[in-house]
Amino acid sequence: MNDKEFRMRRLKELVREFLVIIGEDPEREGLRETPERVARMWINELTVGYHESPEVHVKKFHIENSGESDEIVVVRHVPVRSICEHHLLPFFGEANIAYIPRHEVLGFSKFARIINIYSKRLQLQERLTNQIANALMEILQPKGLIVMINATHTCALIRGVEEPLYMTTYSDRGVFRKDHALTKKALALFSSEDVPIKPTPQSHTY
Repeated sequence: MNDKEFRMRRLKELVREFLVIIGEDPEREGLRETPERVARMWINELTVGYHESPEVHVKKFHIENSGESDEIVVVRHVPVRSICEHHLLPFFGEANIAYIPRHEVLGFSKFARIINIYSKRLQLQERLTNQIANALMEILQPKGLIVMINATHTCALIRGVEEPLYMTTYSDRGVFRKDHALTKKALALFSSEDVPIKPTPQSHTY
């Protein structure tokens, strides 16, 4: 039995025990397959990011850049789906990314892949934002980078909050920390529907 099979079997046993503890009958119709379904979901989907590295999935494209250009590349509306570590319930939303390339750019799908790797773990939204920013800085080494995530947390909804609550987390690097005009321009691009966007492409919480 390999490590994954062992973890799958143990989690299945624990889910079954959980059902008993909350007063359910794991042998009743509708719950008989639940322990296996839940174990497979957590091992194969929700936490698969623990066993993946973004560098493996990234193909960069070299661009000619004298280093003096401040052209901003923006990637918008990238889906984010993760599990809050406080209550083990989902939070979901979207990420917006802006960066100023030095010599490398990424295709749109690679941003989604990197975000997915860090999302498929138990997370805090603040930490997720920083981890994505750190990974992109290491991979791209841009002159500046902004990562912003807007998300709804189901732990708040299911526990009595009647209206959806959106949490925004923001992390910046490089020139965006010093050049406020450049930062303002990048943030405006996140919400603009008129500006053409290239589909390549310390944390603050509001």
